[in-house]
Amino acid sequence: MSHRRRLAGALLALVAVTSVAACGSDDAVTLSSASAAAAAPAPGAELSAADFAAAAKREGTTILDVRTPAEFAEGHLPGAVNIDVQSPDFAARIAQLDPKAPYAVYCRSGNRSAAALQLMQGAGFTSAYHLGGGIGAWQQAGGEVVTN
Repeated sequence: MSHRRRLAGALLALVAVTSVAACGSDDAVTLSSASAAAAAPAPGAELSAADFAAAAKREGTTILDVRTPAEFAEGHLPGAVNIDVQSPDFAARIAQLDPKAPYAVYCRSGNRSAAALQLMQGAGFTSAYHLGGGIGAWQQAGGEVVTN
């Protein structure tokens, strides 16, 4: 293979790698910049961080953090409401919510939000879904977290 062909191949590979790296740098998931999803997720669905952000932007959606108050204070999604699924008053607290409204539910890793969804569906909630991988997946995707 000629020196020119090797050089051209190396330059082409460098351009390809640089292009892929540049695309990844602007793909952070944020609630403020996400476009609202065109359709509501299926009830009980487990969503990726990007799909969760888009679904949470739909009008009337409540973002529900089901971790402990201490975990919530360490950092949560902007606008989230905290109702600890492990609290003895979880059922009473969700009973005060509109079961027909949409809820975007998350926890630390996705386990407690899945449990919360089961309890919510059992209580008649018809439009709740959760973040697969929890806030950890959210942060890995570049998602914003606040501490106010």
